[in-house]
Amino acid sequence: MAAPVEPPLADRHPAARRPSSVPWVAMYHSVGDCSDDPYRVTVTPDRLEYQLTWLRRRGLRGVSVAELLDARARGEGGDLVGLTFDDGYTDFLTGALPLLRRFRCNATLFVLPGRLGGDNAWDPLGPRKPLLDAEGIRRAAGEGVEIGSHGLTHVDLTRADDTVLLAEVTESRARLAALTGAEADGFCYPYGTVDARAVEAVRKAGYRYACAIDPGPLTGPHALPRAHVGQHDTAWRLHLKLRLHRWRRRPVEGV
Repeated sequence: MAAPVEPPLADRHPAARRPSSVPWVAMYHSVGDCSDDPYRVTVTPDRLEYQLTWLRRRGLRGVSVAELLDARARGEGGDLVGLTFDDGYTDFLTGALPLLRRFRCNATLFVLPGRLGGDNAWDPLGPRKPLLDAEGIRRAAGEGVEIGSHGLTHVDLTRADDTVLLAEVTESRARLAALTGAEADGFCYPYGTVDARAVEAVRKAGYRYACAIDPGPLTGPHALPRAHVGQHDTAWRLHLKLRLHRWRRRPVEGV
């Protein structure tokens, strides 16, 4: 496929790769056929390859969120960006993982242990997309992919009562530990929606960090912003998203 169009040389100077105020984390979902994609949650493998090539040509490498935060805690990581894949679709293993390995990248996969082997029933429009079962999640973990929780069943935590909130946050973590043999350090808020109550529940459950989309004033390790990356994100769109992120986000304690 055609090589990405690069930004001007001035924008590729090493100084542009210094750590931003808040780490840049890209949000993906499904990697496969996007001919019927009303929610814009799918990229084709070719497009993902293009986007990983763009990162490489800028001297950047995609890693899991845990690795990104570890690097920043050491005062490093200016050449790292976080790659996340929400929902745990089966096409992560076929569409995303081979490309991540080829580009020597890693990622965080946020899964739903209450819907193992199910589908995206929360999306009323568009095709049904199958979700990984227990063996698929263990396979991803065995490849070194960080496994995080997306809750149990993909509900909006800002609208959940206390009982549901507790189950979605704590029980999902316990199930993942039993499934993979490792504690889940990361959480991802379904739909990206978050409020102070959800943040506190996630923090109390023992998660090291949590990802949202645009958490507004709720910044910090349990409300990390992410940039949606989709099928239409070519080199210039990615470049603008990265620059806008660096311009908009201010330093926060603990990140």
